Amino acid sequence: MPSPQVFALLLTGIIAQFADKLALDTITLAATQAGATPRFVGLLVAAQSAAWLLVSLPAGVLADRIAPRSLILAGGGLMVAGSLAGTVLLASGHIGWALALSTFVAATGPVVVALSIFVLLPRLVPVAELPRANGRLELGRACLSLASPLIAGWAVARGAGSLGLGICAAAGLFLLVNALRLPAERPAAPPRQKLHRAIAEGGAFVISHPYLRPIALCAIGWNLAFFAFMALFAPYAARILLLNPETIGLASSVYGAGLVLGALCGPTLIARLPTGVLLVFGPASSLLGAGLLALAPAGLGAQALAVAFFLFGFGPILWFITQTSLRQAVTPQALLGRVSATLTTAMYGMRPLGALAGGLAGESLGLQAAIWLPVTLFALSTLAILASPMPGLQAMPGGELTPQAAE
Repeated sequence: MPSPQVFALLLTGIIAQFADKLALDTITLAATQAGATPRFVGLLVAAQSAAWLLVSLPAGVLADRIAPRSLILAGGGLMVAGSLAGTVLLASGHIGWALALSTFVAATGPVVVALSIFVLLPRLVPVAELPRANGRLELGRACLSLASPLIAGWAVARGAGSLGLGICAAAGLFLLVNALRLPAERPAAPPRQKLHRAIAEGGAFVISHPYLRPIALCAIGWNLAFFAFMALFAPYAARILLLNPETIGLASSVYGAGLVLGALCGPTLIARLPTGVLLVFGPASSLLGAGLLALAPAGLGAQALAVAFFLFGFGPILWFITQTSLRQAVTPQALLGRVSATLTTAMYGMRPLGALAGGLAGESLGLQAAIWLPVTLFALSTLAILASPMPGLQAMPGGELTPQAAE
């Protein structure tokens, strides 16, 4: 059983991720149901995800300098403020720039929470137990992710999309209370550096590391692809596959089933299968899911959408648990926040760019042609791992590893 502090930390990450996913599901469905163009749906997704691009790097520097609990408290406050504003806007029917801004504010909360958890968890858990702890974290996130599209679909179909963002605000309040159970100690003070130099040090470590560099490239391609897909799938499902909001919500909820199964299997598979195999399987399974949906006829649209979302959940969560445990193991403690921020920017900072690309492609090329954009990007993500030494990696490193030693 995890200690009370580890349990509180994992619960914090689970609730923050649930709120982030529920906000995304709610705004995409609510905007589509209100008649928004694919371009504007892409803009809303970009606003929700832009926090990962704009906030991750400076927040990573702070995570190496101040108590993680302080950052988590700040994140909870931002979630409450942004989500409450979005709730009011959706309730009054305002689907516009103000909603995009409130969504951005709310999304900054999960960013700083995720970085804080990445830094604090290795202090509370031995290296050998990191895959199990990360698996528990992802399992909890997966279980609640299973519910988020169902909640969003049910609420939007009944004209109550604001309910989804109201739940996100409540999640932020929970984080504020739960964070008080976490340790308040600050990390050992690193040498003082200017912000840009501190950020550059973390980035240089990732670029020079033979394990972290291909992970970053794969993450860039995958997140561009997934958020191009997220900008396109609701309009594509509603207007090409002719599915109603509740069916779209039900089919996309299978994403959570894939996450749950992947999180349950993750620690066992990591212990038994070569690490490189799991790192290839994540992006390759996403490529298969996107390709099947693009080729599916309208009569099989709901089934194809469900299969795609299942594969988006199952394979990538195995990849995520594997690479998170790997980078926690090979990164020096003093660099954990900045290295995590660099990888987080690579993973999530591409979200707004992918969403904007998907929305613009849907508007200019038409939805049937644009759905091939994420397929192409998933292929590039898979190639980034296949073209690296990563497929030959047999086991999880047992401790910190310098780039020179890894080579």
